[in-house]
Amino acid sequence: MLTKTLYSKYDKKLIPTLPKVTFPGRIVVILTAGEAEKAVNYLLKSNILGFDTETKPVFKRGRQNKVALLQVCTEDICFLFRLNRIGLCPAIIRLMETTVIPKIGLSWHDDINSLHKRGNFNPQGFFELQEHMKELGIEDKSLAKLYANLFGERISKREQLSNWESDVLTDKQKLYAATDAWACIKLYKEYLRLKETKDYKLIIVPEPEQE
Repeated sequence: MLTKTLYSKYDKKLIPTLPKVTFPGRIVVILTAGEAEKAVNYLLKSNILGFDTETKPVFKRGRQNKVALLQVCTEDICFLFRLNRIGLCPAIIRLMETTVIPKIGLSWHDDINSLHKRGNFNPQGFFELQEHMKELGIEDKSLAKLYANLFGERISKREQLSNWESDVLTDKQKLYAATDAWACIKLYKEYLRLKETKDYKLIIVPEPEQE
């Protein structure tokens, strides 16, 4: 395998030129506490999970909605828990508190704070990608930049500001949500590979000059 070229900071202007990547697996929407129980029982048999959340955007300063969606992904199936319907039910709290499975997230501290507005739980077993990417010399923090940097592919953010409290999520929303959670697993596995093999070269991108 060729040595991978990484950048300390990826040029976001290049991202639109990259091929688009989306989650290739099955997506299941969870609408009841009973469905959540079954989904969590399934997820707890996995060896790795990717996590992300979505919140309906607010366009007025000072207001904020509660988290509407929690997406939890294995490498081939993603469950979309509609928290605006089911809340932080016991099954989801059990998933958040398990220490058995590595749970991979990005800027997960912010997500945890938002989820705490729906209920109390003790988050355990989470791996924060932003912190560990620094070990490779990468300063980027956004999912789109990190994925472009490590894989040369583009994750679309087009649905980010859509209505996550809609009665029915669109196929584009579901695919967007699943892709974000799945991408966390992909980034984690590549991080582990590169850390072990050192099979990369890092190009330091200089800070832009101040005018």
